[in-house]
Amino acid sequence: MSGVIARWRHYVEEKRLQPDLSRALRCTVAFMGPVLAALWWRLPIEVTFASLAAQNLALVDIRGAYPLRLSLLLAMAIVMAGAAWLGGVAAGHLPLALAAIAGATLLGGVWRRLSSEYGPSLASGSIFLVLLALAQPGGIPEASNHFLGALAGGIWAVVVQVSLWPFRAQHPLRRTVSDCWLALADLATAMTPDEAADPRAHQQLVAGKEAALRTVLDQTTAALAAARAGRSRPHLRELEELNTAAARLATRFVSFNTTLETLEAEPEFAALAPSLGPVMASLINTARTVALTIVSRQPAHLAAAEVRLRRLANLLHALQDRVRSQAGRSAAGEQLAGILHQIAVLLPEAGRNLRATVDRADERAAFSLEVFDVQTWTLRPLASALNFRWQPDPALNRFIARSAVLQVFGVAVFKVFALSRGYWLPLTVLVVMQPDYGSTRLRAGQRAIGTVAGGVLASLLLWLSLPSSVLLVALAATMFGFAFWLKRNYAVAVFFITLFVVLITEVSATVTVAFTVERLGATLAGVLLALLATQLFWPVWERQLYPGFLARALRANAQYVRLLGEHLAAGARYDGRLVAAKRAAEAANSVVFASLQRMFADPKNQQASLEEAASLANGNQRITRALTAVSLHLVADEPLRQPAIGEFVSLAAETLEALAAAAESVPEPRRFAELRTALDRVTFPAGPATGNRAGPVAHSAASQFGRCATELSAMLLAALPEEPATASPG
Repeated sequence: MSGVIARWRHYVEEKRLQPDLSRALRCTVAFMGPVLAALWWRLPIEVTFASLAAQNLALVDIRGAYPLRLSLLLAMAIVMAGAAWLGGVAAGHLPLALAAIAGATLLGGVWRRLSSEYGPSLASGSIFLVLLALAQPGGIPEASNHFLGALAGGIWAVVVQVSLWPFRAQHPLRRTVSDCWLALADLATAMTPDEAADPRAHQQLVAGKEAALRTVLDQTTAALAAARAGRSRPHLRELEELNTAAARLATRFVSFNTTLETLEAEPEFAALAPSLGPVMASLINTARTVALTIVSRQPAHLAAAEVRLRRLANLLHALQDRVRSQAGRSAAGEQLAGILHQIAVLLPEAGRNLRATVDRADERAAFSLEVFDVQTWTLRPLASALNFRWQPDPALNRFIARSAVLQVFGVAVFKVFALSRGYWLPLTVLVVMQPDYGSTRLRAGQRAIGTVAGGVLASLLLWLSLPSSVLLVALAATMFGFAFWLKRNYAVAVFFITLFVVLITEVSATVTVAFTVERLGATLAGVLLALLATQLFWPVWERQLYPGFLARALRANAQYVRLLGEHLAAGARYDGRLVAAKRAAEAANSVVFASLQRMFADPKNQQASLEEAASLANGNQRITRALTAVSLHLVADEPLRQPAIGEFVSLAAETLEALAAAAESVPEPRRFAELRTALDRVTFPAGPATGNRAGPVAHSAASQFGRCATELSAMLLAALPEEPATASPG
């Protein structure tokens, strides 16, 4: 029995802050509340509208200060109730119905523009209620009933959301800072060497996690700055320090990975490889435990975090000694030992700031001495509540227009042909169609698979005559499954919602084979319509946007290398100007990789020179990492005056500018050939002097700039258009 309890505590410790589980429970309670209340007390409300409004509102993971959360939830409840009323008023007249769905879709675009965090949920939920009301008899009395039912469900969902706040740590600033440490753990996980992994896929994974971390760090910095400008908040300084520590550790993680790639090519690496596993595992689990402690503020979690921090420091020290004994003679080995030391130096201060954020830190709380691996849990921060800067986004505007036209078409079809459940056609278009083609194609496939699988199982339920109590339990279970899997695997979520639709129909009427066929046909038609519209109606292809993103990233690196060269020549330290240049380059790289990912999902005829694009993006990011590795050694206060260094800095900036210009127009083969020849002529000293304090800087600059020269030369080749093959004589 004690073993079972221990395992259960272990599981709860890992999963208690899991957002998927919390969202599923919240959504199930919100939906079943009106259903059970109407059955038990025979309340005069429209249960369908009440339950669906409650379910849509309970799905939202709300973040931010408590007054702001309550205001947003109430506003969303009113909007959904108004949508139900609008659909009810217009249901009896085709022109009014078409105008209503067009207006609701355009308003959905406004919600998306006002809040990228909550706008999509509000848009889809309100349009769904309009569609549901349009399928009912129309008129003012009916519209009033729809309104009251949706409003009652919305208020119930607000009650469900608010009732959880006293029992779960919801401090908005703590959430944002903890997300930085979670993103840091994800980056370390991606960087862990894996011999079985495909090198290209591994590199793309690291790039994606690096971009995600950069985004979270920027959002958190903005949120903390806004908090400092407002009223005084407890532990704000310590939270800022923890955010800074996460950013500094991230910089050193990237540098660690870059230096490790250099060392992998040397024979000494084989002796070091087994020692990396424990260190990487400790890095990952320490970051996750720090994130958990920031949010929970529990002394037991703090105690576990302090144990992990001490263990990590010891492992780093042991690895540092091993690197110096096994690979200390190489420049890469010396750099790696230095970076390990820099990581270890940051840990004690992070531990002190973490302790300062826990009010009951001195309590001797019991905790398990076995520090198990902490599973990843993700909680997105509220960067800003509403966006009132109305800057037109062409892609979003096209998406809204495309959605409005398709919704009008879908409503016209099911109204003209008097399909009893024809609203599934526009509803499928609503949930499948995304702003870009790649996301739409992925969502369409998942929707089709989930619907077909759920339909097959649902058809088997037609032969069962289930009691009402069993139907209610099954309803709750399928709603739980839908909400739990919604953000994990959309196909599985659709499978559960398909079963749910069959069950909820069984409650009010007998389900027939025609019902299943009608729903399946409408769903597949909606999937096909969304795919065709995204490809043919005002499409936005990424190949048109990518060159501009790439040019900005290349120019950001050019500015970074110029500034780094100035610091090397002046003997300056790693200061705010260099940090700003590094952040600008990393942010630009993140935009490039996001664009590249979208282009991979576009149709084949719109994927222009994918290999060239990926080669340039990866090369540019590797240059950013190499420059960062050099920047971290700027601690000597002694100028580094080597002609080869100055020559390379000037040539690298010139090459990056030439590549940026070529991305926006046409490459110049002659100019590229000249740059490649110049890069090949740059020779760095084989063994920089180590008798002064600038020795580590010289080692790092010589090795990393040598790598950059090779990367730049390869990028020049990749940017040239391929020459058509010619037939050989004879």
